[in-house]
Amino acid sequence: MNIAQKIAWNKDQAQKNGWKASLWNCTDFNETLVNNITQFQKSYGLTSDGLCGSTTYRTKISADEQDVTLPMNPQTSEYIIYNDERFPIEWDKVVLWGERGGLKCEPGTYSHYSQKRLPRFMVTHWDVCLSSSICAKVLRDRGISVHFSIDSDGTIYQLMDINHAAWHAGSRSWNHSSIGVEVSNAYSLKWQSWYVNKGFGERPIIEGARVHNQTLDPYLGFYDVQLEALKALYKAIHIATAIPYETPSVKDGVDPQCAKDLFTGFCSHYHLTERKIDCANLDIDKLLNEV
Repeated sequence: MNIAQKIAWNKDQAQKNGWKASLWNCTDFNETLVNNITQFQKSYGLTSDGLCGSTTYRTKISADEQDVTLPMNPQTSEYIIYNDERFPIEWDKVVLWGERGGLKCEPGTYSHYSQKRLPRFMVTHWDVCLSSSICAKVLRDRGISVHFSIDSDGTIYQLMDINHAAWHAGSRSWNHSSIGVEVSNAYSLKWQSWYVNKGFGERPIIEGARVHNQTLDPYLGFYDVQLEALKALYKAIHIATAIPYETPSVKDGVDPQCAKDLFTGFCSHYHLTERKIDCANLDIDKLLNEV
């Protein structure tokens, strides 16, 4: 893309995702804005193309809100909600959208079902945010949604009833067939000291991960407690919806069954489209076997 095309692309993304030129210390969409985006991307180890897509946007919001006060002592439950019914989950830190300290998706950012919806698969994402609360803000700003988020301390937030279709996976068919969970992880190695300073400890560093026939640069991985929470959530989802303990046949790229919306089971976002790399290196098959 030339500069004019990049300016036009960013302007279109800003309208779609609810941000303004002021996000990049500019008064208008121009070459300076593209340059500011490029410099920011370089400093956070992102693709330095001057285009503010979803990953760059989420990283920017995290950078602007890194001093956010993390929620303390939320009200917790031991169940999740599907079609207004409670289903048990073997995890002691679950916060529903209507409870104290809960996070929620706004009306108009998901598809409401009055009849019982029968999701066939679950998609796991990483949020490229510092916390679940920042992720919820990003989703709200962009007019999209997700059913669950798993914070750095292992707290599972349910942001909406599973029965409704969250706008998280990309295409309309994927959204209406699936359930989504965002595992909180800012991704860039630049954030390691933030996690340590906040008392979470160092995140694992993932090296040599491959997806879509490319090797990714080193990045931050999930905490063990997040993986334990994810396993508990997978099991609860299986019990509530009968989604089978199955994983895609393709382990490091787009799976044809997933792409065609024919898959049933548990997958990562990258299994659906080459435009996404989350959650590279996540061995869902191993997690399900442990469940």
